[in-house]
Amino acid sequence: MTNAADDLRPAAPGPATGPRSAAEAELTRLLAIMAALRAPATGCPWDIEQDFRSIAPYTVEEAYEVADAIERGDMADLEDELGDLLLQVVFHARMAEEAGLFDFAGVARAITAKMLRRHPHVFGDEIARGAGMAKGAWDRIKAQEKAARAARAGAGAHAGDIPAASALSGVTAALPALTRAVKLQERAGKVGFDWNDPFAVIAKMREELDETEAALRTEGIDRQREEVGDLLFATANLARHLAVDPEGALRAANAKFVRRFLFIEAGLAAQGLAPADASLDEMEALWTEAKRAEKAGV
Repeated sequence: MTNAADDLRPAAPGPATGPRSAAEAELTRLLAIMAALRAPATGCPWDIEQDFRSIAPYTVEEAYEVADAIERGDMADLEDELGDLLLQVVFHARMAEEAGLFDFAGVARAITAKMLRRHPHVFGDEIARGAGMAKGAWDRIKAQEKAARAARAGAGAHAGDIPAASALSGVTAALPALTRAVKLQERAGKVGFDWNDPFAVIAKMREELDETEAALRTEGIDRQREEVGDLLFATANLARHLAVDPEGALRAANAKFVRRFLFIEAGLAAQGLAPADASLDEMEALWTEAKRAEKAGV
């Protein structure tokens, strides 16, 4: 008996196969693999039982792993992670096709139409191409798309509690908090609600830090949480003014912390100690040594 999976094994491309036909062939095979994995009688039990909600966390995770590979400059890993992210798109599209909602072709068709619509200076008629990308055209096109979505879906289908008419509309609540903070600030800035320079933001950060310190001395946990949130929001705003991605900056800071803490653990291990056995002063001394070693390029 022939198994459907037998038809999905890689085939050696013929000499006439070019990059485009090779890409089409691989994508067709990936779509067929996903269909086989979801086949009720012969597919993978785990894949079959998944739905949009159960797969969504993996989709977010894969996007972060793509960003991490870029941050590390690991292009081999980036190729692999982009494949994992593409699989998430294929997975969602397959489930939607099974439910009669849309399919992968519809997903590709929608993003193709969007790119054509948003780039009239590239794909438009001769007059549009000659005019170039007019200032504000991108935002105007996106606003038209947003209005069209609102008309299709109804006023309630928007991120969080943001009304469709708001300048903040379309900034989804599902984004990581730092990223969403920057996007909200960008939207507000486009209508003039913004500081003029990063030094004004730094002054705001000092104000928020003072308020956090006051809350720590006199207030309960709810107020302290609020003030810490305000401080983080102001920090994200500073990153925006400096054209720094706060998520990427924090990932780099996390990596630096891991690197230096591993240095502490190695230094203590050489003395026959574990971190739990060492004093804070001993660990601080090794932390300072780790910083000096990094600056010296050791």
